[in-house]
Amino acid sequence: MGKKKSPLKTLFKERVYFLFEVLIIFLGLFIFMLIPVYLVPVLIEPSSVLFEPVYYIVRAVSAIIAIIIFLYLSNFIMESQKRKVILNEDIVPAQNFINLFRISKKNVKYQFLYGILILFLIFIPLDFFTYLFLPDMISYSAIALDPSAEFSLNSYLLEDYFIFLISVIIVQVFVAVYEEALTRGFLTNRGSDYMNKMSAVIISSFFFGLGHYRYIFTRTTTGFPALYPFIWFIQTFLVGIVLSMIVLKKHWIFPVIFAHGFNNIISAHAIWNYLKANDFILMTLTVYIPLLVISVILLVWQFSRIKESITSGFKEFKLYFKNDENIGEETLEKFVRIMYDFLFGFIIFLVGVIII
Repeated sequence: MGKKKSPLKTLFKERVYFLFEVLIIFLGLFIFMLIPVYLVPVLIEPSSVLFEPVYYIVRAVSAIIAIIIFLYLSNFIMESQKRKVILNEDIVPAQNFINLFRISKKNVKYQFLYGILILFLIFIPLDFFTYLFLPDMISYSAIALDPSAEFSLNSYLLEDYFIFLISVIIVQVFVAVYEEALTRGFLTNRGSDYMNKMSAVIISSFFFGLGHYRYIFTRTTTGFPALYPFIWFIQTFLVGIVLSMIVLKKHWIFPVIFAHGFNNIISAHAIWNYLKANDFILMTLTVYIPLLVISVILLVWQFSRIKESITSGFKEFKLYFKNDENIGEETLEKFVRIMYDFLFGFIIFLVGVIII
């Protein structure tokens, strides 16, 4: 009889191998991010209203290309070692990533439906009630984005409405493409090949949340209480968990990009409204109340589908806090696994800050 593998050793090895692949992908992202950073300013004057939309488009496209190319590279480099830890890998990782973006005639209406439900039942209520009960969150967001800075990539927030509208649609759609490709498309999706699916969800969501919490360290937000970046962190961490679970269950990334992008567009309108010295009541009456009415209609119309998804999601989430029988995990190893997930999520965040 062979020697029984230590669950702690297995848990650590899974995450270390995944971290090594993350380093490879982040290196690729660093290289490809040189394209928007150095090429776009050569082609377009940074003061031009076209600069920011083009920059974000090029950044998103460069990121997707980088992830695909360096997934192929990491697959080649780690071929002999990853067989020891990969839990489930039926196709080449790069192809698996590409498949997330596929939309067919058969599923296109369902992908749109999921995107609409995520937008109206998660994003919009969450943002509205946050702004309603913590109105300073809007001013915090505006100051954190610092649109008036000399080299700001958010100066479109200061433009007149027509230019702002065109810019915000392009910018925020491609911000969503970039963030979802990196967090859900790569970290969650690829992480689930190495380890327990919910561990991949927690790691990527913690990374996503910390990415928003880091604004606490910017010069412009030093006067704000730590509560505001913490709320931003909690929001994005929890939303990240939901989005990651949807991507893993459906193997679709379009719905989360759709919801993420359109919510950013709505939130940017709240910030633009604030910067124009308009009261939030204007946004409430003209934008959020009509959207919340639609949210209620969608909830009633799709109640059975929503209930089934919530029930399924909670069951899967609860399994995360139970011993993983696949590796012979006991209570101690379970707590170590949870600790590892947050630790490696933090490490990946630090690596991301340093490299990309």
